[in-house]
Amino acid sequence: MVTLKSAAEIEEMKIAGQFVAACHKRVAEMICPGMTTQEINDEVERLIAKAGGRAPTLGYNGYRYATCASVNDVIAHGFPNNKPLRQGDIVTIDIVAELNGWVGDSAWSYAVGSVSEEAEKLMRVAKECMYVGIERATVGSRIGDVVHALQQHAEQNGFGVVRDLLAHGVGRSMHEEPSFPHFGSPGKGFRLKEGMVFTIEPMLNAGTYRMTIDDDGWTARTADGKLSAQYEHTIAITKAGPVILTAQE
Repeated sequence: MVTLKSAAEIEEMKIAGQFVAACHKRVAEMICPGMTTQEINDEVERLIAKAGGRAPTLGYNGYRYATCASVNDVIAHGFPNNKPLRQGDIVTIDIVAELNGWVGDSAWSYAVGSVSEEAEKLMRVAKECMYVGIERATVGSRIGDVVHALQQHAEQNGFGVVRDLLAHGVGRSMHEEPSFPHFGSPGKGFRLKEGMVFTIEPMLNAGTYRMTIDDDGWTARTADGKLSAQYEHTIAITKAGPVILTAQE
């Protein structure tokens, strides 16, 4: 069941969303060659604790970290570790935080120093796809309208859209209904209603959209070993249009 949020509840959710945005601003300051994703994870965990919040990923189905850190060919759910990031890497940091009973969720891909033209284009188009989807997330639209638009933009640029990992509702819990993939057909799927809050989080691969899962049961990788990038915002559907709760501007 989809739980619709009131205008007042959406305002409360902005607090968690803006906190996650602030965490990403801190991550952006830290990213450099030689930094480790474990150091980034520890800093985010410290910020969440200092704010009196909670990291919903800690302990979720046995997951042991406050963030997901996905480097190069890792699509999502990568474990933070002590391996130094290298010049030319790209890394996606996914942060979920609960404050005052509400959850904010946002992922961002970062360049480590100077990156290749391919990596730069992949990151740029992945971010564009997220905003293309958000722009179409209006009251009365079908979810197929949203995901088809971003899928089309990705594929026109030569990239594959991951199909096996889903966007999801956000609220009191990290994962609520609705859930949906980032591909589809216009006019299909559920209709967007005022008060829905969910993520738009396309994952783009430089090659095939297909993926594999490592033996750890979490780490999702591109099936062909090529790069992957992701951008994610939590948005609210309102009469005035989509509101980005995790906006970093």
